[in-house]
Parts: sequence; structure tokens; C-alpha cells
Amino acid sequence: MSKTQPEKNSKTEVIDEGMASGIANLTPEKIESVINQVLQGETGARLKMYMDTCVHCGLCSSACHFYLSNNNDPRWSPAGKVKQTLWEMIKKKGKVSPGFLKRAAEIAHTECNLCKRCTMYCPFGIDIAYLMMVVRRIIHKLEMTPLYIQDTVNSHAATMNQMWVKENEWIDTIQWQEDEARDEIPGLRIPLDKEGAEIMYSVIAPEPKFQAGLIYQAAVLMNVAGVDWTMPATPGWDNSDMAMFTGDNEIMARLKRKHFETAARLKVKKIVMGECGHAFRSVYDMGNRSLSWRMPPIPMIHAIEFYYDLFKTGKIKLSKKYDKPVTLHDPCNIVRGRGLHEKARYVVNELCENLVEMHPNRELNFCCSAGGGVINCGPPYKNKRVKGNRVKAEQLAATGVSVVIAPCHNCHSGLEDIVHFYELGMEVKFIIDILYECLDKGE
Repeated sequence: MSKTQPEKNSKTEVIDEGMASGIANLTPEKIESVINQVLQGETGARLKMYMDTCVHCGLCSSACHFYLSNNNDPRWSPAGKVKQTLWEMIKKKGKVSPGFLKRAAEIAHTECNLCKRCTMYCPFGIDIAYLMMVVRRIIHKLEMTPLYIQDTVNSHAATMNQMWVKENEWIDTIQWQEDEARDEIPGLRIPLDKEGAEIMYSVIAPEPKFQAGLIYQAAVLMNVAGVDWTMPATPGWDNSDMAMFTGDNEIMARLKRKHFETAARLKVKKIVMGECGHAFRSVYDMGNRSLSWRMPPIPMIHAIEFYYDLFKTGKIKLSKKYDKPVTLHDPCNIVRGRGLHEKARYVVNELCENLVEMHPNRELNFCCSAGGGVINCGPPYKNKRVKGNRVKAEQLAATGVSVVIAPCHNCHSGLEDIVHFYELGMEVKFIIDILYECLDKGE
């Protein structure tokens, strides 16, 4: 059977040490107490309205890539996931078993990307991502979070970044990339802790850890565009936030406060974030609200908006256009979450000769199946994740191109997994990969 054809639905047993150790410490009293504390003490009219409004019509099903990729099995539908988790907790007033909670943790953490595509199909606009986050919050407070993503949150708590990057390693990486870039542009600098700069450029921790070349490319872009910029020398430089996806609201708030306070300390006018969707969601939509700010206290924009502004103001020019046909993936957190789909297309059309659209696209595009913390739950769940997005593979294959642009780290990694598993023969690139290649760097 071809990998691009439907496969018989199966749910393979996975032993997750994080869940297993949490389950070992559960008692009926603890389970009931935690569930009711969250439901009664941390939720309110929003949860009640959603649960009372849902009429189980099933219209959300056709929006979910997991449902479509698993032969339309109702257990994978968004409403089905709520029924198997939160619905039972409410109906039984917290009197559920450890086995039930293990399954609820798997559903909430590894079978839902919180992509909110289903919300667009719901006639009442029920935010099922919010309902799954309530489940994750309960799982977190019961100390049953999957091991891999919990380790990432532990790194956040200990180092203020998700990759255990030490302070001296961060500065060494910046200086290393500056030295590399100066071989190409002798006068180039990556300003560290420059007070009063126009922008603070922030990245996610996988860049200094695994993809330092992206910092190099950003430095070249800033230099060529003549931007007044800086990067922080101290913790606060990492804008990522896996605590947001585990329901650890306390660590999420600490991370966002550190990020905003770093920008405030440097007295910058705005923050420019690298190409990441979940980090943007954490700073623009969730982390700020956890700190009781309706909007971020310092203006911030995603890299797509930054590139758009550079083109519109004529601060950058191209030496050539990218001549391979490309397609563009719309990341959930910056398209459905921020509406940057048209600006993304403006930038890609400026850079590329031929953009071939996926269908559906823009705010209706399918999720990469990596976001929402799912890819961060690690190797034990990889096969479920890639098999659960056969529809994305079919969508990519239908374009007939060999390059897909994914302006988000999780999307980039998730699409690479899909491309390899389904043998699509495509290359996944960030926008800045192509921008650097085509940028007119002058003399």
C-alpha cells in the first residue's frame, strides 16, 4: 500500500516515562481534587458556554487533518477528542481513572495541534484548542506531561531557553556567526546589548543550538538594510515557549516577562521575531495575557512583517529572483492567529519567479502536524504524527514543485518529516534562506 493512501486506523501503545511516573503517584482523591480545582477555579463562562453550545454536529471533523488522515474515524474528530477527555471529566465530576487520564493526555498532547482550523468550521465558533488546553492544564497539574516536552519546559525554567543553552554558549555562538559573516561583509557586526536600538531581534533556542546559520543570514540582512538593531546578551533572547503548550501557565508567564523586560532594559522601540509561529503566539497572544496585558507592552512583529516592510520601504534589493517553482505553507499561529497570509505572499512573490499555491490555502491551509507542542513530545509519537497528516502530504504532492517555504521552525521540522516519510522529494526552506541567496549585498 502506498504511504499516500489511507491506512487502517490503529492506536499503538506507547510507554511514556513522564506519564508513567505521574500515574504512579495518583490517588482517586488527587485526581478528583485537581480536576475540580481547574474546572471550578481556573475556568469560567467561556468553558461553560462552549460545552453547553456544542450540538455534536460533526462539522468540525472535516477540518481536522488527523480525522481525514485516519479514514474519518470519529475518535480522531475534534468533537470526539473533547468527548473522550474533558466531557467525561465534567460529567463524572473528576472521578475518572488513571487509565482514562493516560488516554486523555495522549489525545490532548499528541493527537491535537491546537491549530484552530476546526474553529473556523464550527457554526458556533467553539475554540476546541482552548478545550484541549484545559485538558493539558489538568494533566500538567497531575504531573503527567509527556517526558520530552516536559524536559523542554524544565530547560525553560532553569535557563530561560528551551535548549539548555548556557549564557557563555549563547554569546560564543553570536560572536562565531559574526566572525563568519565578516568574511563576507568585513564591516558587519552583530550588536549585543546595544541600548536604544530601533529593534531587538529575538530567536528561538534551536537556532544557536542547531541552526546558527539563520543568525548569520539575519545579520547579513540587517547589515545590508542598514537597520539599527541589537540582540540581547543575557537570558531573554529566546522567544520560544513550550510551557505554553503543557499548561504550565506559571513558567509561561515567567518566560514572557523576561522577554519583555529584556527589551525594556535595552530601550528598543520594537521587537522583531525570527521565523517561528509558536513563539509569536506565545508573545503576541498568550504570554502577554498571562501577565494581564491585552497586547504586548512593547510593539513586536513577526519576521514576515519585517521582510514586508523592508521591501515596501526599498531598504533591500535583489540581485536575482529565485527561479525554482515554490509553494508556501501557511503556519497556523501566524496566519489563522495573526492574518499574515497576504504579506507572506507579497514577500514570496517578490523573491520567487513562480509561486504555486496549495489548496486549500491561507487561513484554510492544513496544519503541519508538528505545532501545538506535538513534535516536542518526541520520537515515541513521531509515526502517529506523520501518519496523521497524510492529507498534508497529498496537498504538497499536488503542487508538483520541489521547494516548500515554511516560515516557522516547527512547521519546517514537521514538513521535513512528512516529506521524508511520504518520499515527496521536496526541499523545505525558510523565507530567509531564499532572501539571503537572492539579496543584493552590494560591493
